[in-house]
Amino acid sequence: MADNRLADRTVVISGGSRGIGLAIGIGAARRGANVVLLAKTDTPHPRLPGTVHTAAAEIEAAGAKALAVVGDVRREEDVERAVDSAVLKSARVTDLSRYGGGEQPIPDLFLD
Repeated sequence: MADNRLADRTVVISGGSRGIGLAIGIGAARRGANVVLLAKTDTPHPRLPGTVHTAAAEIEAAGAKALAVVGDVRREEDVERAVDSAVLKSARVTDLSRYGGGEQPIPDLFLD
């Protein structure tokens, strides 16, 4: 029996082009969610595999609709663009996950 517990949900994931963010995206896709990825990796990194576009293709291969948005989670306008794109594509955002930005602490840039 298919696991569709996330059907009719849209998950926005920052840092979803590789690593934990990509794994969360694939897992959500396998459970029926649509996935929007926000990541800076528009072009391949010399030492790290994957871009936001290849990640979206992997998520679609797992059975979900995926949308790749190039942007930086530290920039409010990029986050707004990702959410707006998700809303235009699938009507509403139900879940947010942040996996981008590495491990360096930064001050809160915006909280709204």
